[in-house]
Amino acid sequence: MIMLLIVAMGLLVFLNRYAFLEPRLPLRLSSNARQFLGFAVPGMLTAICGPIVFMPDHQLDLSLANPYLLGAVVAVVLVLWTRSVLLSMLLSMGLFFVLRWWLNGAP
Repeated sequence: MIMLLIVAMGLLVFLNRYAFLEPRLPLRLSSNARQFLGFAVPGMLTAICGPIVFMPDHQLDLSLANPYLLGAVVAVVLVLWTRSVLLSMLLSMGLFFVLRWWLNGAP
């Protein structure tokens, strides 16, 4: 049953994407709909990352001892400064792992 559900959801996602990417299909979105959908990805990323960054132990943690918060702030600053997503991601991930190791007590 679970495998059937996974295949059905995969098929649904594929057909949803295919309908908008196939140039021979007469399906076109209006400019307002395209503009509205432009906010979907940042909103979804915020909904996924927000609880991880601000509530790592299931309670609000805005202290400087929160490696998730420090890593996120560094990632935002690096993206704005370097304009390179890959470099920013690699540097902020490295800093996050070092901070998490250092703040949680090095063995």
